[in-house]
Amino acid sequence: MRCPFCGGSEDKVMETRVSRDGGEIRRRRECESCARRYTTYERIEESMPLVVKNDGRREPFDRAKIEHGLMAAVAKRPVSRDQVAALALEVEREIADLGVSEIASRDIGERVLPRLRAVDQVAYVRFASIYRDFRDLEGFEKELDALRNDTGPHPISDERTDKHVAIDPAERTG
Repeated sequence: MRCPFCGGSEDKVMETRVSRDGGEIRRRRECESCARRYTTYERIEESMPLVVKNDGRREPFDRAKIEHGLMAAVAKRPVSRDQVAALALEVEREIADLGVSEIASRDIGERVLPRLRAVDQVAYVRFASIYRDFRDLEGFEKELDALRNDTGPHPISDERTDKHVAIDPAERTG
């Protein structure tokens, strides 16, 4: 490890802490050349799949993007940042467990929607409106009717996908 201040390669570990979830180790170090202290983090590098976007581009999976989209959907709703982070982590773990090298962005959204629906229905409709690309009020109406009737998502008029997501009514809150 090189010192970020002087570039020295010798240091000593002053303190080590494991994160709450056990997935990361924080080390407080002191450079033996300049005596300044700095912090490093160690975490397991998981092999996550590439995300295939709708236009065919491929990019590395990034949980922060899921969290960002969820934060926009839950804006001004009674959903905590911790709930958003937990939901994004659940989705990330599920995708990692698939063991695939690529996953379509639409498949990621399909994994987010039922979880978000169980947390907050308004946030669910907001997220679905962007993710499912509602082109008019009819798309909103179909989704709202499905929520009211608790029949799961209504078939969407977007021919790009034929997937439907349903949630067990017993899992729903609110």
